[in-house]
Amino acid sequence: MALLSLLLVASQPIVQVMLIGLLGAFLATERVNILMPNARRDINKIVYAVFTPALVFSNLAKTVTLKDVISWWFMPVNIGIIFLVGGIIGWVAVKILKPPKHLSGLIIASCSAGNLGNLLVIIIPAVCDEDGSPFGRDQSMCRARGLSYASFSMALGGFYIWTHTYSLMKRAAKLYHRMQLIANTTAVERINSVVEEKDDEMADTDQEAGLSEPEKSVEEKVSNQLDLPLLSSGFSSGFLNSSKRNIWERLRDAFRQIIEELLAPPTLSAIIGFIVGAIPWFKSLIIGDGAPLRFIQDSIKILGDGTIPCITLILGGNLTKGFRESDINLVGIMAIIIVRYVILPVIGIGLVRLAYQVGFLPQDPLFQYVLMVQFTLPPAMNIGTMAQLFDVGQEECSVIFLWTYLVAAIALTLWSTVYMWILS
Repeated sequence: MALLSLLLVASQPIVQVMLIGLLGAFLATERVNILMPNARRDINKIVYAVFTPALVFSNLAKTVTLKDVISWWFMPVNIGIIFLVGGIIGWVAVKILKPPKHLSGLIIASCSAGNLGNLLVIIIPAVCDEDGSPFGRDQSMCRARGLSYASFSMALGGFYIWTHTYSLMKRAAKLYHRMQLIANTTAVERINSVVEEKDDEMADTDQEAGLSEPEKSVEEKVSNQLDLPLLSSGFSSGFLNSSKRNIWERLRDAFRQIIEELLAPPTLSAIIGFIVGAIPWFKSLIIGDGAPLRFIQDSIKILGDGTIPCITLILGGNLTKGFRESDINLVGIMAIIIVRYVILPVIGIGLVRLAYQVGFLPQDPLFQYVLMVQFTLPPAMNIGTMAQLFDVGQEECSVIFLWTYLVAAIALTLWSTVYMWILS
């Protein structure tokens, strides 16, 4: 495949994202005044609760079967390794660069969670249509296999993103809002101290009253100090019980958090999609041209198709504010780019080739190509949904997406050429 044609293939999804993002930025300007912050927040809630679950379910239920899950078992392992290695490297980058604390989760998420869905759906079939592709002469068969791999990757990516990355962004949001609360409380205390000082200056200077009150206060302090050992002994006797209760409370809170993440709409839809796809008779009721309940799948697919446009419009709208108020610097953006387009692809080549030599992978070179490309993708767009949902780092997320998706056009082209050269 010629380098120029490969560049066009790799740049198509990036250009689509940029065009829709520019439209979102235009709609968010003060002159147009359509996609304002409140509107973006409300649309994002719909994306989280309706569009994203519909997209995940429709792709999983349609493309995944129990046989595919068994034969493609290495793909979830491959994606898990991407999240693990990317998260570790992102954590190291955070420790070295020391960005604002509320951006640590965003940087780690951008290094670990890739766009495993819509980019592959566009890139893989386009690569199959090119002459000289190393994935067989039958282009229609290549496209069918490629779409199945890409859809399975989208479903698995959604499951990982809405469990691991969702938890990461949620913790970052809690830290950010706690810092804001502490800062606001400190400011209020300072104002109160100033007011108290002024009240003290204006207080009555009667010496007799001034002497009698402190005497009483000293007596009260002495009596309080005499009472303290009795109180402390009572507390010390129950200290072990309280510590035990704290341990059980922590375990209960951790279990509750896991349940909440599993019951998040995108994660719940992924679980249901896996169940529907793995049970043949259940799948035949909803999926397929002759399915009696086909209208359910068609309706869900229509809703799912609105996910990517809405997310991209929101990111474009946030970008108008991000250039002015972003707290992330150029070094942080460069770190994410190096992790996603230099370190992870090199690790991906070694891992996939090793898995093939050991016999973990099927003989299909297209499957190996998909596994390698998964290491080379820009950050997942659902990170923007989470940033908007938790109200933390929206502007910084838009700036990160702008530069990483611009670099992705070149990086995907170069690495795709290397991957196909290795597999040919």
